[in-house]
Amino acid sequence: MIDLGINLFQEIAALGGGGGGYSISNSVRFNDDDAARLTRTPSVAGNRRTFTFSAWVKRGNVGDTVFGNLFSVRDASTTRTVLRINADSLDWLDDDINFRLLTSAKLRDVGGWYHIVATADTTQATTSDRLKIYINGVRVSSFSTSSYPSQNYETEINNTRLHALGVEGSTTNDYFDGYMADVNFIDGQALTADDFGEINADTGEWSPKKYSGTYGTNGFYLEFKDGAALGDDTSGNTNDWTPTNLASTDQMLDTPTNNFDVLNPLDKGSNVVLSNGNLQINIPSGIAEMSRSTIGMSSGKWYSEWLFTGGTNSNIGIATSQATLNNFLAFDAYGWIYYINGQKYTNNAGSAYGAAYTVNDIIGVAFDADNGTLTFYKNGVSQGVAFTGLTSGPYYFAQGTINGDGLFNFGQDSSFAGNKTRQGNTDANGIGDFYYTPPTGYLALCTDNLPEPAIVDSETQFNVVTYTGNGGTLDVDVGFQPDFVWTKSRTNTYVHGLWDTVRGVGKHLMSNLTNAEVTNDPDGYLSAFNPNGFTLSAGSSSSATWNLSGGSYVAWCWKAGGTAVTNTDGTETVLLSANQDAGFSIVKWTTRGSGITMGHGLGATPQFIINKQINRASSWDVQANYFDATSYYLYLNTTAASIGPYGNAATDTVFNTFDSGTGDEYISYVFAPKEGFSKFGSYVGNGSTDGPFIYTGFRPAFVLVKSSSLAGSYWHIMDAKRNEYNVADKLLYPNDADAEGTGLQKDFLSNGFKIRSTATWANGSGQTYIYMAFAEAPFKNAVAR
Repeated sequence: MIDLGINLFQEIAALGGGGGGYSISNSVRFNDDDAARLTRTPSVAGNRRTFTFSAWVKRGNVGDTVFGNLFSVRDASTTRTVLRINADSLDWLDDDINFRLLTSAKLRDVGGWYHIVATADTTQATTSDRLKIYINGVRVSSFSTSSYPSQNYETEINNTRLHALGVEGSTTNDYFDGYMADVNFIDGQALTADDFGEINADTGEWSPKKYSGTYGTNGFYLEFKDGAALGDDTSGNTNDWTPTNLASTDQMLDTPTNNFDVLNPLDKGSNVVLSNGNLQINIPSGIAEMSRSTIGMSSGKWYSEWLFTGGTNSNIGIATSQATLNNFLAFDAYGWIYYINGQKYTNNAGSAYGAAYTVNDIIGVAFDADNGTLTFYKNGVSQGVAFTGLTSGPYYFAQGTINGDGLFNFGQDSSFAGNKTRQGNTDANGIGDFYYTPPTGYLALCTDNLPEPAIVDSETQFNVVTYTGNGGTLDVDVGFQPDFVWTKSRTNTYVHGLWDTVRGVGKHLMSNLTNAEVTNDPDGYLSAFNPNGFTLSAGSSSSATWNLSGGSYVAWCWKAGGTAVTNTDGTETVLLSANQDAGFSIVKWTTRGSGITMGHGLGATPQFIINKQINRASSWDVQANYFDATSYYLYLNTTAASIGPYGNAATDTVFNTFDSGTGDEYISYVFAPKEGFSKFGSYVGNGSTDGPFIYTGFRPAFVLVKSSSLAGSYWHIMDAKRNEYNVADKLLYPNDADAEGTGLQKDFLSNGFKIRSTATWANGSGQTYIYMAFAEAPFKNAVAR
């Protein structure tokens, strides 16, 4: 155990490392229930016209009624300047009159960290240059409210008045709930986000960078590196801040460079109350509900701790995404728990297991996802293996009771919010702060411990690009040579166009129609696959379906294996272009009747296959392995519910389809999941604007959804390029030629997506929906969105 002291977390962080580049060792936790804050009153005024504030923020509470101040000035006077979270938007205002910028973006990601930079330079002649906001390195340009200060206006910031972090000055209004790290304030300079962050050359993600400039009179830098003095300014100015209702136990290891698991406010029962940085859970008496945590476990060995603080029906364990949020977890077939009386439970079946536990006992949860075993510990003593065969992940740490309270520690806080004395035990990688030493080989659930994704930069294998047509020859930059390109007009009622290298240039199919393949369409066509993208030709007519001058378009682009080769793994010899790294292949084949199989070249079992006959009119068949062992199918070009059976399930070498006539020619787009890059699954709707949270293990770039149970529901595609911020609401429909529409809302998040709509074609109560999703960034590297 590390020697306890005021620099405990510094020592732990030094052992764990930051994974390259600039590493942030500590954050501070603000619990709004505690009225936690940091305050300082400058003794002399600084520059009230020009300054920069930068902080990394991980949110706790979220919701339309949630307010939380990040940085503010206000004393007994009503005059104020504040930067705050307002109903999930970022809100920068001065008395609501002198200026106000309220972002259109909703900052509802609780699994990752945001970088927020706000600058002022009211001396600027251009009105919109007087205030700037950056989120994750990008200057915000979309505001639901925007008014700018007059030239040379003097804000309250840098005045000799009370300044605060975490609250609106001296008031008791709108305490921030969550974490802050690496807080910089620069007096006298209007900087950009590039002074505090940078694009990581390996991952393509925005990452922290050490500020190396000067701070000015009232400038400060809060690293939170000394738990006994959380307000220490380490800029060299000694502009120290006074903590109120913050203790050394609010110094945390959870940072932008090592992001820890927490309970998920977007994936809990409606009556569950989370607090203390989403590490504390309260489930009211008589309410059978649960909460899952933010990081799914599909491989590896993971350990967490849970302090039992009260309740009569408490339990602790793990659950899958199928576990019902409004259910007593012990009753659920998708929950595996250790019950207060010492029994183990799953699917409403209890059996003798270990010792009973009571208030102040610490329960360790050790899950071996590689071997599918779950073991519980009481106060450091193993109770034996409780469950085996748990190999159908991802699984999540979870608590679900009828009446129970507890505090979690996923490796960031062995004090359990000050209820215990920190012990400082680390995992085998020297990471974390545990009360008891984790079992051999088990790790803290945090991004430093997550495996390196097979695809670090997702945009080298899949990318979404938007482009504007020119009515002639147009080169579209993708960033790599694509093998499958799916294009659609955003502004016109034009058909979809699907092109691939196996069939060759100039040949397209239309997902919304049953038509056979068309070659060199006079309305335009893809004329070349290039090393960095593709070329479009307008064709000979004036329609220019995929390249109308001034038209707005989107293209979804996948990389397969380049030039096709023959494959004889199945009964049929096929032409195959396969990318095993990305789990995607294109297969062209000719059927000889019933009972045939085709090789797909992926070396892993596909979970999503799109088939289309190319030599004559026929429906598009989508084969998804989420209904039963034989798999059912849907039609991509219709709104019909699933039909089946489709045939035998695919294997890691071959797939098959329904019986078809001799000589029919097909193209198949075959997808196998790759952790951190692609995911194919299903979810059940709840009919609420607080819809299901779907964990993907990455920040999505592309999501395709269709109800498998409800006839009349549209297929729909959302992507992160057309939806630059949350709420995402721009969608296109593979079964329809309509222009881009709205009417459905989702949040794209660092670890998945959340449904925010009651639309029956995305979230009908009790209806089943299938989806395919591709990554913008794997969760290990992803910033919040």
